[in-house]
Amino acid sequence: MNDIIMNKTGQEQTIEDVISDLGQRSKAAARELALASAGRRNAALTHAASALRTRVADLLSANAKDVDGVRNSGKDAAFIDRLTLTADRVVVMADALDAIAGQADPLGRTLATFDRPNGLKINRVSVPIGVIAMIYESRPNVGSDAGALCVKSGNAVILRGGSESLHSSRVIVDCLTQGLRASGLPEDAVQLVDTRDRKAVKLLLHSTETVDLVIPRGGRGLVSLVQEEARVPTLLHLDGNNHTYVHESANLEKAVGIVANAKMRRTGICGATECVVVDSKIAELFLPLLVAALENCELRGDAQARAVMPDMKVATDADWDTEYLSNIMSVKIVENVMDGIAFVQAHSSGHTDAIVAEDAEAVKHFMTAVDSAVVMHNASTQFSDGGEFGMGAEIGIATGKMHARGPVGAEQLTSFKYLVYGNGQQRP
Repeated sequence: MNDIIMNKTGQEQTIEDVISDLGQRSKAAARELALASAGRRNAALTHAASALRTRVADLLSANAKDVDGVRNSGKDAAFIDRLTLTADRVVVMADALDAIAGQADPLGRTLATFDRPNGLKINRVSVPIGVIAMIYESRPNVGSDAGALCVKSGNAVILRGGSESLHSSRVIVDCLTQGLRASGLPEDAVQLVDTRDRKAVKLLLHSTETVDLVIPRGGRGLVSLVQEEARVPTLLHLDGNNHTYVHESANLEKAVGIVANAKMRRTGICGATECVVVDSKIAELFLPLLVAALENCELRGDAQARAVMPDMKVATDADWDTEYLSNIMSVKIVENVMDGIAFVQAHSSGHTDAIVAEDAEAVKHFMTAVDSAVVMHNASTQFSDGGEFGMGAEIGIATGKMHARGPVGAEQLTSFKYLVYGNGQQRP
């Protein structure tokens, strides 16, 4: 028997009808949004940012209900941290909307021009993708970022946040639609799947008539579901099993600071380092410094690491492939940069990996050979973020290799088409 729920107009519908209705509304809104000027799209974002700042109390009250709902559910501290909003975090969300509004228009850009011998002039120009379904877990700010980036790039978006964050998501989407309304744009350009029914995710993944792209952002369970069920094209955001390799040429003080920040700044985000890989030639000098700096972090080391620091817990084979999202980090000792690259390539999720080194050749070799979406030198992996890349925000870190890779901002949410100009040419 199909579940009956209330749609946005207060009518009873099955979940199938609700998703179909959302898709049709989004498709109509996308056509209108694609024709809107950059000024109106930017105005929608600045109005939405103002709404977020005005409604901080409402949003925090709604978020408190979400957090209370999972407090005794067995969710770990990292999950609750991702779910929790504070006044400062709401300000960051609003500032991100303003930053996105201030960026150059990603639409209508001439990407290439071809002048053919027969007189045809061909332009390749950027255009919106259409309707994007964003499926994400626990972090309510993802809805704000995704909504803003889609509006900026002329796309309509259907947001399906985690059921745990539903109260927060309602307020956030209301602020975004308030911005759309104030700028004269269709409110259906940003819509929320306002139900905890898990069937909604599968229905979105099957919505080939109305949805042009699905972007999942969450754990392996969500990503696996998307990979198995999707009939709509997807842009995958996989987990962040990230590594920082400390080469024998590294400045040890710099390396300790980088690794400590990469692990502990926020342990529950996908840009956190989960494994530090250390050159054996500096292990006896570096590991005591690292242990002292990470006194609140559980370290799990291989036999060589534990020979230097016997109090480390034993790392199992499973540790090398684990995204902890907590104050736990594995420690692997390697003989040289080649071994370091081989280990990272074998265990990285392809999100973000880093090298700390002063040897230019080692840096070049590592950054060329490691096939991750983001590869860093002498910097914390926690910089792997759309805001830090100057995108204002991100809709996710794409770990695949097609269409977009790394932080996905407004520019990456566009496609292109060809405009061909002639003067009576006929093909022989």
